[in-house]
Amino acid sequence: MTFALHNRMLILSLSVAVAAASVFSQDAAKKMPPSKKPAAKPAAATANKSAEIVLPTIKFEKYTLANGLVVILSEDHRLPLVSTNIWYHVGPANELPGRTGFAHLFEHMMFEGSKHVPGNGHIRFLEAAGSSDLNGTTDFDRTNYFETLPSNQLELALWLESDRMGYLPDKLDQASLTNQQDVVRNERRQSIENSPYGIVEEGVFHELFPKSHPYHADVMGSHADIQAAKLEDVRNFFKLYYAPNNASLAIVGDFDPAQAKQWVEKYFGPLKRGAPVPKISAKTPPITAERRVVIHDQVELPRVYMAWLTSPIFKPGDAEADLASQILGGGKSSRLYKKLVYEKQIALDVSASQQSLILGSLFEIVVTARPGHTAEEMQKAVDEELAAFRKSGPSAVELERARNGIETEMIQGLERLGGFGGVADRLNEYNHYLGNPGYFSDDVHRYQAATTESIRLFAQYQLKPTARVIVYGIPGKPDLGPDVPTPKNLQKGQSTGGESVNLDAAWRENPPPAGPAHALNLPVPDVFKLSNGLTVYYHYRPGLPVAAAHLVFNTGSGANPVDKPGLASFTANMLQQGTATRNATQIADEAALLGTSLTSAATMDSSAVGASSLTKNFPGALDLVADIVLHPTFPPDEVERRRASRLAAFTDERSDPETIVARTGVSVLFGPRNPFGYDNSGTEASVKAMTREDMMNFWKANYVPNNAALVVSGNIPVDDLKSLAESKFGAWKGGEFSVPPIGAPETAKAKIVIVDRPGAQQTMVRLVQLGVDRATPDYPAIEVMNSELGGLFSSRINLNLREEHGYTYGASSFFVYRRSLGYFVAGGGIRTDATAPAVNEMLKEIRRMIDTPMKPEELSLAKDSQSRSLPGIFETDNGEAGALSEIFVYNLARDYFSKLPEQLNAVTAEDAEAVAKKYLHPEQLILVCVGDRAKIEPELLKLDLGAIEIRDADGNVQ
Repeated sequence: MTFALHNRMLILSLSVAVAAASVFSQDAAKKMPPSKKPAAKPAAATANKSAEIVLPTIKFEKYTLANGLVVILSEDHRLPLVSTNIWYHVGPANELPGRTGFAHLFEHMMFEGSKHVPGNGHIRFLEAAGSSDLNGTTDFDRTNYFETLPSNQLELALWLESDRMGYLPDKLDQASLTNQQDVVRNERRQSIENSPYGIVEEGVFHELFPKSHPYHADVMGSHADIQAAKLEDVRNFFKLYYAPNNASLAIVGDFDPAQAKQWVEKYFGPLKRGAPVPKISAKTPPITAERRVVIHDQVELPRVYMAWLTSPIFKPGDAEADLASQILGGGKSSRLYKKLVYEKQIALDVSASQQSLILGSLFEIVVTARPGHTAEEMQKAVDEELAAFRKSGPSAVELERARNGIETEMIQGLERLGGFGGVADRLNEYNHYLGNPGYFSDDVHRYQAATTESIRLFAQYQLKPTARVIVYGIPGKPDLGPDVPTPKNLQKGQSTGGESVNLDAAWRENPPPAGPAHALNLPVPDVFKLSNGLTVYYHYRPGLPVAAAHLVFNTGSGANPVDKPGLASFTANMLQQGTATRNATQIADEAALLGTSLTSAATMDSSAVGASSLTKNFPGALDLVADIVLHPTFPPDEVERRRASRLAAFTDERSDPETIVARTGVSVLFGPRNPFGYDNSGTEASVKAMTREDMMNFWKANYVPNNAALVVSGNIPVDDLKSLAESKFGAWKGGEFSVPPIGAPETAKAKIVIVDRPGAQQTMVRLVQLGVDRATPDYPAIEVMNSELGGLFSSRINLNLREEHGYTYGASSFFVYRRSLGYFVAGGGIRTDATAPAVNEMLKEIRRMIDTPMKPEELSLAKDSQSRSLPGIFETDNGEAGALSEIFVYNLARDYFSKLPEQLNAVTAEDAEAVAKKYLHPEQLILVCVGDRAKIEPELLKLDLGAIEIRDADGNVQ
């Protein structure tokens, strides 16, 4: 988990099914390096230092419409996709006192319908078109909206974006505003008040900036200010800031520029230019004396935040700040990690980051103490490292590692056409701050021009002890301020009269038809075997100089002995802790020097080691993968360091409602005698009891080439890959392995399970039941059915709970598939006083899914959203390698993904109804709630869902 301030950017929760990723991310423990230092070749020798980076060229055309709208076009025909990305030059930096959080609230209003796009039609149109990435985000200095679509749907995207730019106020009403105030306040509860350390990090902003400053209240704002917003405020904000002359539109991907220009002129050209936008008048006063505060939160471990005001974005010193953050706290090769987490073993985790902004940037260091250690210890240890850094600066190799990591991340970001950090987003960012979309190469050169001395000077003059804020987050009862009542929801669709800004045109009434559809042609990997039998799945991707490799094993946590949950995960994590020729710090340093991300982890069905890098460094990255898989030594002292870290993580996770609800859910569902009854981390007892021999035996038995596949995606010719793979893995000897049978789950009858969190502002709710295995022929029909039930933003569950009732920031449902039995989940973060009503509404929607066949338009949307969005999976090397890994793990046909669209499109309403009846069983659902028992239990009892059982944060029955 990264605790960087840039994560304060807020988004409209569109991808509601992302809950599956967050709830079932089961490997939270941090990795620990070893102490012994066996001889190894110098890491720098592997990094191919002599090979200069050949920077990709982003070709673009920029022009401006008569009404002031800036348009940026960039062709990229590698996939049949196109991304549109609009930046409005407004954010919290433009907010007035007493209206904190207004820019973010307005972002939500932009999805509430416009004159020609009713209600939630904006999102439904995009989902039906097969959008693989759509959202809106608010950061301090700007607000943006984006969608990635099949390229034949570009005109639809332009129709939608132009309609809300030109005709949003025509349909603005109090009911929509009231609903979105509820939604945003639920987002605040979920992301700040019910999230560990959320109010502590918000406190950092309160200390850095005076109350009159627009950054003081963070992006979210306060409950009182959110609730105080009036409809007239919304209309005035739109007229001032959401005019064409205050926006830029980037279109990137597979399109014809001449046609795109015609459509841009047609849809955006007639919109009126707005009044001149007032310049931001706020000034950021310097910090001249250290400021300190202690904030109590519902957490288990102390955490220290240190923050400074630093150079504004793209100004001198900004690049040095980025590099300094990498050197100090950018991963396992960083100074603070090595000192606090590895050597002293007093910290659970540490990070450093630079959030670059117009009114002054924020440099932050965050340290979480291990059990038994204090915030004061963390501060003292960090201060010692900072003092040395100010005095001597970084070494040349530290600078090179940081620079390589940043450059690799920037180039890999170009794999995505749109979305967060994609090409369209980057073009708009450069245009927003600099007026030059073509700044990419200059941006990279900023980091290349930095020196060890310029970084030392940055630390000396901008990271002064007297110019910082220190916030301690410690366990205790949080102070959330006075309660702000939630008004009753109004019925949507009964507008009291809108206000027109632009003249209407009859041709805007209906969405434009899609263009001729491109053949999907989803990747079918080439497959070959090495001399030792190791299977290689490979797909060549020309263009960007990047590549990714996943070495996947057909054994995961499902193979854990029932008395050793967590063994597969512990084993995978230990691979990076030392080999015959490298210790853990050398592995981390070499990976950083290569600019590669090196991962090793286990899921229930598989274990995997992965690396992604620039193509020129791919041989070195693959060498690291081979070394840690073939030659791990499981050093005894590293086992103990790693054990201590994992045990500390268990303590930390007891304050995280999402982790608690996930662990409790599988425990209740599968029982203690089934490996699926635990998450990948296992339990405290099992981690304490696990031995080095247990891990070595698991590795010997399962990490063999005849139980593995090497999956490679990227810009590397097949002959080069064959030679490289043979040199790294050819001598790897096969072995005998067997996957133990998994017994039947010990699922109890339907009941209610409560984990008490007194004072919780939200209840994390999960309805769970047994599901189905990945090999089921019903898979396409299940996915189509669940898209309508809870898989899409426009699904029945989410629209009911979020848009109709205002109970949640987002609710969803999904099926977790396994090689053997999986399970079904529905739920979300629910406002405490709405817990029972929200559960009741979810059950209604599940029953309605069984009893009411999907309407033709619902079926069409669900199928189209599934099949047309599939190319988005393959936008990046890592995404493609992950998808192709499924072919191996689940024994799917090599052409599985190329045939999947046809299978999804063949699903009928009768098929969807049949799988709903077959796999959804409301009478068997177990309800798990993590929240304030005293407030939720009385109303939950009235639902008559079975007996109530109380468990602790570890899932143990009380």
